[in-house]
Amino acid sequence: MSVAAKTEEILGLARSRAVQDRERLLLAIVDLCDAGEGAEAVMSSAPVQALLSSIFMSLVVEAERDIRRRLAEKLATAAWAPAALINVLALDDIEIARPIISSSPVLQDPDLVRLLTEATIEHQIEVARRPKLGPPVVAAILQQNEPAVLTALAGNLAAQIGHTEMTALVQASRRIVSLRSPCAHHPGLTDDLARELYVWVGQALRHALTARFRLDPEAMDAAIAESVREAHGGVVSEHPEQPEVWQREGEKEEMERRLLAKLDIAGQLRPGYLLRALREQKLSLFIGGLATLGRFDPEHVRRSVDSDRPELLALACAAVGIDRSVFPTILALVRDLNGGKPGGGKEGERRAGGAFGPFAPDIANAAFRQAAGKV
Repeated sequence: MSVAAKTEEILGLARSRAVQDRERLLLAIVDLCDAGEGAEAVMSSAPVQALLSSIFMSLVVEAERDIRRRLAEKLATAAWAPAALINVLALDDIEIARPIISSSPVLQDPDLVRLLTEATIEHQIEVARRPKLGPPVVAAILQQNEPAVLTALAGNLAAQIGHTEMTALVQASRRIVSLRSPCAHHPGLTDDLARELYVWVGQALRHALTARFRLDPEAMDAAIAESVREAHGGVVSEHPEQPEVWQREGEKEEMERRLLAKLDIAGQLRPGYLLRALREQKLSLFIGGLATLGRFDPEHVRRSVDSDRPELLALACAAVGIDRSVFPTILALVRDLNGGKPGGGKEGERRAGGAFGPFAPDIANAAFRQAAGKV
């Protein structure tokens, strides 16, 4: 198919309102990414670029997980991909985000630094593994001081790590056991840093350092023994140093909050996204998204979901434009993910049906605010 014909096909699918055509549009773009120079010509054309800027993001936000995954794999090396879309995919589940973080030329140093503060540890590790990582990103990783991310950075031989950065990694390896091996084998390790590292590594790494830097093992061991005696007042501990356990509580919820804020600012947070979140078993994302769309207190939404009054959840859904016909699916998915809550049984479901009118969404919004505050 010619470039002009492919362009016309994509634009025709974009003009269609049918749900199946919207999915076909995404799949057509996924397949087009395999077309080499032909794809570049089509995707760089003015009509298609206008399409990408106007509706592509909204399609992807509500797309099924498998389509997002395939799209991320295809767009990972595409220089023409919209920056806003790439940044949203980079905050998606790690299986979807990984190829984007690893390879996308659209992600620049500020985007990567932002991921280090907004994303989960898994995402940060992928940032640290990214080839040819620049100095600003390396500096941000060192400043954040997350053990797993530092270890990934030390193992990234293509990252731009100078002597100052290498010194910081070696010093961190005193408390982070997993850093010691990649530091010991890093090409940026110098004689002085090797001597410092020798003090706290195990026997196998000491042999490697001794061979690589021609260290005097007897002199090094004597210096270590003297340091230990001074540190412990002449008493050597029988218990080896234990590695610190590092974790960040609530990082998943914080990442979801930031993602929802990005989508909301871009005008891409819509009711369909809430249904997608439930289908992917992300109850907290659903609650956060519903609260953001309705400008509700998230705690009010949470209490409503945990109550025996499904009509409260129905009011919140009606307030953000969710159709009455979709609510039974939403209620069933929420109950599956939340231990059967909101309860209320069949009677509760009957009451919930009355939350959808006939009245305007702003009436449902006000009714939810008033009722939820009393739960």
